[in-house]
Amino acid sequence: MHPQRKQKLLIILFMLGGISLAVTLMLVALKENINLFYTPSQIAAGDAPKHRTIRAGGMVVEGSVRRADDDLTVRFDVSDGNSSVTLSFTGILPDLFREGQGIVAMGKINESGDFIASEVLAKHDENYMPPEVADAMEKAKFEKKYGATGKPSDTSTAESY
Repeated sequence: MHPQRKQKLLIILFMLGGISLAVTLMLVALKENINLFYTPSQIAAGDAPKHRTIRAGGMVVEGSVRRADDDLTVRFDVSDGNSSVTLSFTGILPDLFREGQGIVAMGKINESGDFIASEVLAKHDENYMPPEVADAMEKAKFEKKYGATGKPSDTSTAESY
């Protein structure tokens, strides 16, 4: 093999190795930093991973907000219409946080299955609902009405021919 050709081949191989290393590092970083959204029904069913940062959202259940007397810890229930999950947050809640409104929380599920939120986001106006929460609420209403099969759960209203 000609020395000049050998040198070009080594340069190309070195560049391909560097590009492969860079792509691998980017994919690993992306995998570790992705935050998937889970509904309260999915969390209650155990579908959400433990000890990994996830997002959860739904409507804050009326009368479920409980504040600790000695610190800034707040516990409240979030529901998607089918199931509810208790969230725990230590810190100052957003000014727009209140019962009966949609929220999205970012945090982790601990060993005992409790969702410990590190951040709570509340809607910013009366017409806005986070898209993930709106989709989860629609799906929960559909499943409540039609069940998992997609057929009406009340067969007495079906007409027979």
